[in-house]
Amino acid sequence: MGYSPEFVAKMTDVVSKIRDDGQDFPIQVVQGFDMTCMVCPNKGPEKCEANGDSEAHVQTMDGNVIRHLSLEAGGEYLKSDLIALTQQKVVPDDLDHLCEGCSWLPMGVCKEGIALLKEKRSF
Repeated sequence: MGYSPEFVAKMTDVVSKIRDDGQDFPIQVVQGFDMTCMVCPNKGPEKCEANGDSEAHVQTMDGNVIRHLSLEAGGEYLKSDLIALTQQKVVPDDLDHLCEGCSWLPMGVCKEGIALLKEKRSF
């Protein structure tokens, strides 16, 4: 799933590293452009240009997650700590608010991933 083959490849790489229990590494939490955005065809010079509301939408979703997990934008956290926080603080139905309006939300894959994480199974 994604906006372009390059975006899908980047997202696949990121997800595979996050799912690899043998790797723990620092992740900088950002509100706005992240490393997957760099290959998105909707990335403009300074903001998301998918449509007129897309930048505000991205900022809102990022802010929702940052607040929900009590993180700081720009802060650096270990991957393992972010996964533990997500496991503790997020239930599948939280995504209805955290990710409201996301085109991927109706597909259910993110809620399924959170449910698997809550069950402590491989996600």
